[in-house]
Amino acid sequence: MQQQTALKKSDFYYDLPEELIAQTPSEPRDSSRLLVYHRDTHEIEHKIFYNVIDYLREGDVLVVNRTRVLPARLYAHTLHGGAVEVLLLKRLALDTWEVLVRPGKKCRPGTHLVVNEELALDVLSVTDSGERIVKFAYEGAFEDVLSRVGTMPLPPYIHEKLKDPERYQTVYSKENGSAAAPTAGLHFTPELLERIRAKGVEIAEVLLHVGLGTFRPVKEENVLDHKMHSEYYEVSEEAADIVNRAKREGRRVICVGTTSVRTLETVADENGYLHACKGNTEIFIYPPYKFKCVDALITNFHLPESTLLMLVSALCSREEMLEVYRVAVEERYRFFSFGDACLIL
Repeated sequence: MQQQTALKKSDFYYDLPEELIAQTPSEPRDSSRLLVYHRDTHEIEHKIFYNVIDYLREGDVLVVNRTRVLPARLYAHTLHGGAVEVLLLKRLALDTWEVLVRPGKKCRPGTHLVVNEELALDVLSVTDSGERIVKFAYEGAFEDVLSRVGTMPLPPYIHEKLKDPERYQTVYSKENGSAAAPTAGLHFTPELLERIRAKGVEIAEVLLHVGLGTFRPVKEENVLDHKMHSEYYEVSEEAADIVNRAKREGRRVICVGTTSVRTLETVADENGYLHACKGNTEIFIYPPYKFKCVDALITNFHLPESTLLMLVSALCSREEMLEVYRVAVEERYRFFSFGDACLIL
């Protein structure tokens, strides 16, 4: 059980110059910078991402999230011509989704919206937190229609147009369903993964479809009052076996991204062992938290006062992580989705 302490949202604030928010991804993928933080010695090293292999040992397990980002942003209009932006969040049934709409005042229950001649939708209801439940009308397979009419849902702080939509997908992405990329994985190339495997590192794939709840701002000043949106996850027998063998033999489990962390910590028992399962998680990790399964983390640099910054702070302490971020700002690292990476050992 997570200890209940008086944690304030403002405890996780840090100053970030706007010019450090990365607008485009590094080319090639593994040429981004890598800040390495050693929790035992508090030492910080500055490397390039392809150096990550130097910190991995034979027998380590690298856990990655195989989700793919849907082209989840749709531009629709009302019957009177009013423009509405629709962002897919979670599939509830074959043709029914939970979505975010802007502007909300144009989307009361009963509203009919048209994207184009292939796709239309009706607003069924409004959730307690303001999302809409909508039913789509289309012919054929929804994913095929979406691939033609949808666009990549880049975060609002990215103002540059993405030239290649695949740059917002990891090279190991397989299963459509996310409203945002698990961005720590964007740094890996097939070649780097091959070298990592050749070193004797095992790779376990889990699935967590990233919803926007992960990135939703914390509105309450008392962190304990924040409620996470649920996200769908799957852990296969194969992934559970790989992780459990490592735990039994005292080998490290290293997560790529906070989504992998949340999946493992949702599923793990008190001894850190996994069982194959699927479901929805609302796990919210903040300091102090005793990790059951995860030993180390590869992640990006996260927004001030975000649930993701709270999660990475739980790996060490809030004070340590804010110091790491202070150094990253001082050293002009690039931040957020297309930014540089951080390895917490």
